Amino acid sequence: MKSFSKKQFYLFSLLTGVLLWAGWPAHGFPFLLLIAFCPLLIIEEYFYQERQNYKAFALFRFAYISALSWNILSTWWIINSSIVGAILAIVLNSMFMSLVLVLFHYVRMKTTSRTGYAALPILWISFEYFHLNWSGSWPWLTLGNGFANFANCVQWYEYTGVLGGSLWILVSNVVIFNLLKNVWLNKKESGETGRIKSTRKSLLAAVSIVILPLIFSAVALVKYRFYYDAICSDIKKVNVVVVQPNIDPYNEKFSGDFKTQLTKMLQLADTKVDSTTDYLVFPETALTEEIWENNWDNSYSIPALKDYLKKYPRLSIVTGVASVKQYNKGDSIPETARKFTQDEGYYDAYNTAIQVSNNYPLQVYHKCKLVPGVETMPFRKLLAPLADWAFALGGTSGTLGTQKEPSVFYSPDTKTTIGTAICYESIYGEYIGEYVQKGAQLLFIITNDGWWGDTPGYKQHLCYARLRAIETRRCIARSANTGTSAFINEVGDISQPTTWWQPAVIKASLPIHDNITFYVQHGDYIGWIMCWLTAILLAYTLFMVFKKKLR
Repeated sequence: MKSFSKKQFYLFSLLTGVLLWAGWPAHGFPFLLLIAFCPLLIIEEYFYQERQNYKAFALFRFAYISALSWNILSTWWIINSSIVGAILAIVLNSMFMSLVLVLFHYVRMKTTSRTGYAALPILWISFEYFHLNWSGSWPWLTLGNGFANFANCVQWYEYTGVLGGSLWILVSNVVIFNLLKNVWLNKKESGETGRIKSTRKSLLAAVSIVILPLIFSAVALVKYRFYYDAICSDIKKVNVVVVQPNIDPYNEKFSGDFKTQLTKMLQLADTKVDSTTDYLVFPETALTEEIWENNWDNSYSIPALKDYLKKYPRLSIVTGVASVKQYNKGDSIPETARKFTQDEGYYDAYNTAIQVSNNYPLQVYHKCKLVPGVETMPFRKLLAPLADWAFALGGTSGTLGTQKEPSVFYSPDTKTTIGTAICYESIYGEYIGEYVQKGAQLLFIITNDGWWGDTPGYKQHLCYARLRAIETRRCIARSANTGTSAFINEVGDISQPTTWWQPAVIKASLPIHDNITFYVQHGDYIGWIMCWLTAILLAYTLFMVFKKKLR
């Protein structure tokens, strides 16, 4: 293989990070992701060829440069909400990614070249799946999210979810790198006839891997557009009004007068709500009054909403609330509960969504997927002394309470079922699928997004919602305090996007659906398949290591 200097290796590793960022939403060109790992794979190939002189961990520093540059360039905006949280998220996430790449290199060194290249997608997707399902979860940079703004190219996510996109990106990088290696890196090391034959195979593999998913997506898109256009008049629709109040979360939202804020939102709503409106949607923690769940009506906000509903008997209001619940004697006290400072007893604080309807009981959902280090402290028992440092970007401090699984809201006539995801929850495809499994025919996403400022953060968050629409084939109404509120249809098209830092109200008639996609039925099956393959792969690697030692 061609020899490279250490300076070139640093440039290659930085190039991988830059390509990953350049392909990332909200403004990146995602097809760059299909080649982004190739510069780093050049370094890995060199260490593989020189494996007698280098240990597997030699790759770590170069992998870390790639991962760190990608994380910084793509998620630097976290610093606007939490400096410590941003540093931890970027540094630790980069380290995890680097260790995965080192493990891939180790497997390749100890087995065979072909087995080693198969290890890259297996190990990386296992990491992404694990990163979706542990207390330190931060899956913002799951590779499959990279095509969020090119939704027309990934209509097949209804079968695979975003991990299918990660698999596509990783396999593309491997086959394109092998093509590059045949054409350039090993040009002097193989005969002309053998090299041409190998190059043709690599070229065919690369073209097939890149093009076939795009063809499948195009066919699916045409099918769905034709299908929904054909039956549009027969599908039941609900009329939804979304309010974007645009209240500064740092200065006004949690320190200002909650009555004034509620009045402002209702006045905005009145510009679009009429007797035909079925749902009015406010954003996350729109009601900033500290409301005790033990007696919802013993507040200002809930009776005010009920009074507003008297003008519109058909209307239901879905809104975010910063709610609190006191535990009575004899109640089971969860780990998240806090002790009163002056009185005996315990209470929990929640990031909550509620539905208020005429002549129907109040429906309540407590956010399940909390932001690590912000709404919950990861490894709570281990880091118990730091638990009170967690700062919930929703008006409450410390670790929040949760419910065990998602629940849905029912219309008063029980004919319409809504799944309401709160902010961070909307990046978890399998979790959103649970709403649909429980009968959700329509999805609401309520969020704040003002914490991050006018940065790529809120734009990426909006893009990811497009993937949830494709995975579930459900329409989405998205209400943000500020950022971008919008409607998203079943194929991921965004309509009526609002402007950053502007109060706004939008209205649409959204069709409701009962069909269940393959992905909703089976969830992140690609992830757990890869986890099993990882166990087999590592067992095989250890076997090969011991076998060589015995020899």
